[in-house]
This record gives sequence, structure tokens and C-alpha cells, in this order.
Amino acid sequence: MTSAPAPRTRQRLRVHTRRVAGDNLLSRLPAPTGALSWVRGGTGLVGWGEAARFEVSGPDRFAAADRWWREFTEDLDVDDELGVPGTGPVAFVSMAFADRPGHSVLVVPEVVMGRRDGHGWLTTIGDSGKRRVEPVRKPTEVRYSDGQVSVTGYREAVRTAVERMRAGELDKVVLAHDLLAVADVDLDHRFVLEGLARRYPECWVYAVDGLIGATPELLLRRSGSVVDSRVLAGTTWPHDGMSDDELAAALLKSGKNRDEHEYAVASLVQTLRPFCDTMSVDGPSVLRLPNVSHLSSDVVGTLSGTLGGALGGTPSLLALGEALHPTAAVGGTPRADAIAMIGELEGMDRGRYAGPVGWIDGNGDGELGIALRCARLDGRTARLFAGCGLVAESDPDSEVREAHAKMLPLREALEGM
Repeated sequence: MTSAPAPRTRQRLRVHTRRVAGDNLLSRLPAPTGALSWVRGGTGLVGWGEAARFEVSGPDRFAAADRWWREFTEDLDVDDELGVPGTGPVAFVSMAFADRPGHSVLVVPEVVMGRRDGHGWLTTIGDSGKRRVEPVRKPTEVRYSDGQVSVTGYREAVRTAVERMRAGELDKVVLAHDLLAVADVDLDHRFVLEGLARRYPECWVYAVDGLIGATPELLLRRSGSVVDSRVLAGTTWPHDGMSDDELAAALLKSGKNRDEHEYAVASLVQTLRPFCDTMSVDGPSVLRLPNVSHLSSDVVGTLSGTLGGALGGTPSLLALGEALHPTAAVGGTPRADAIAMIGELEGMDRGRYAGPVGWIDGNGDGELGIALRCARLDGRTARLFAGCGLVAESDPDSEVREAHAKMLPLREALEGM
């Protein structure tokens, strides 16, 4: 494991949260880069500036990040007028998918704006001066090329995985591939975020350290002793001659998609159950998005408080995230066999794609989604990712089309369509 130097906390940083009007959060981001975001349907959090930062890699990255965050918040002077989840000190989180090579990061912004349940707030950390808001810029041209895994390479990887599942090696695996996009100007992260939020209000639009996307999948939300999760697995997309209702009915009746979904739900419930006194599952239903539809189930639990952490001994969000990641929705079943197959067949470093992304506050509350429908932005270049859950009945050509459909949100947002 490697980590960044500890933040400067010898002089206690002052954290002040006050009530403000809750306006368009994304419109308040001042600069083309460095955006921090977790927004869904106009509510959530955005941040900018950097009061502190922690970088870590390795198999114990969750525990190290949790420990660093607890130590950091213990050394703060907090004045919080609201005292609700997301006020006071907040870190934006983006964890690597794999133990290695893996690179995870926590960013504590100098300024956070939040909006939820009719409340709007502004949090400042340390000496955060006013920043000039720069105009948002739009690229006029975006060109695409193969990433580390070409479409042909992805189809062959899927074909091999399906053959091995039919031979009984495992039940499910999730394979992904990437696509490179190059614009004629440096990409403005706010332009991409605003495009995603406009087209996909049902998704959590996120940005942490250059990883930007819109995920429909909530890995875990923790609010005191209550945790909940939204599991998505099983996908369809628009077909000529089929209405939305017909597509939804076919998805619910699909044995292949129901099996894929049930593996994902069972995996999450089995992992979360030891932490909870009570649990319930509602689903599956169909979540409709502009480009695809998913089978969706909601899982709610009450924490038992048997492990170390904030709020009377209940485990923190990051501790729970470590236990849950990777779910069957982004890894497979059985977990260890699926992760081994991903490393063997996928042929690329996922980085923080398909890892937990979101935010955590000083009480250990927060939200972690799964970093799907995303791209890693760097100057004029964006690296887009998409993956598909595979079972023995999967068809390689169909999975290629599904991955293409899942990349449309980022392509449209980059191009301003």
C-alpha cells in the first residue's frame, strides 16, 4: 500500500456549514477541471478546491481510507448549523476496482454546496476565498478510437467467458472494454456533467479526480443505523418495433436476465446480512433510462452495531463498502473466480471504473454508487468504459451491442448532443 502524506492539521482547520438557497448545484462549479459532484435530480453535493487529499492503493485501501478520514475529522473545529447527512466535513471518494495496480483517492474540498429534502447549505473548510466562475466551453469535434480493448477483442473475451461458464467454471462474470475520445479542445468537466444530468436525471451524476459519469446503481447509502442499496443487473435496450412496455415485459420474463439479476441480489444480501439486524428486498422492477432499461431491486437493512465505527459502534460507510465490493453486478459469482477471470480475459486496467464512488461525512454517513457509465478525463482525452454481465446463456454479439448502448450517455455528453 502507498499513500500520500498526511494533511496539514496541526493548526485546526475550521469547518463552517450554514444555510443557503438551494439552487442549481452544477451551475455553481467555478472551473473547467477539479469538479466534485454527487447529484441526482437536482439534489446532492458539489465541491471545489482542495483542503486535503489522500491517495492509497492495495488490498487494504478501504481500511486505510477509513482510518485516515476518521483521524482527519477528529482534528477539525466544526460549526454546523444543520447537522444532517452531508453537512460538516465531507470527502468525495473514488476507489479502485482492483487491489492492484489500483489507485484510490479521497478529496476534501474547500467548498461544498448541498441540497436535500428542502434544505440548502454551504460548507467551507479552512481559508477558502471566492473563485471567479469561468464560462463553460464546448468542444466542436470529438474523434473516437479503440482503447486498450477493441470491440473485436471484447467480443472474443465474451465468447471465451461464455464457453467456460457453460463448462461449469462459474455462474456469472462481468467483462468490460474501453473507448478513447479526443476533442479539439481541453474538455470542460462541467459541460460533461451538465449534459449527463440533463439526459439522465434518474442517475447519480458524479465527478471525483477526473472520473466523471452517471451511475444508476447505488452500492450503499448509510444514514445512522439504516442502510439501503439499489441492485441493477439484467439489461435491455430499444428495439425497432417494440414499445417501452413491451421491452419491460420481455425483460421481466427473460430467464437469462432474471438469473443475472438474482445472482447480484443474492450476492449483496449475503454479504450485507452479517452487519444487519433486519433486511428486506423489494423487486425486481424495471428501471427505464433513455438508452437502456434494467431489472432493479431495492435492499434495506438496519445495522446491528457489532463492528467498530461512528454512531454507537455501527460500521462506517467505507467499512461496509469494503465488505460489499465488488458485487456480482460488476464482478461476478463466485466472486474470487470471477475476479480471476476478469484479470485473465479483460486485458486492461479498469482503474476506478466499476469501483465505489460517492461521498462520506464526519459521522461515517454518506452514499457510494458504482462508477459505471463513466470516463476518465485528462486534457483533450476521455477514456470511456462499459461492461456487461455474462451468464452461460449470453450471446457475444448481443453483449457487444449492450456495451455500445451503455457508452451512449458519455458520447452524447462529450459531443453536446
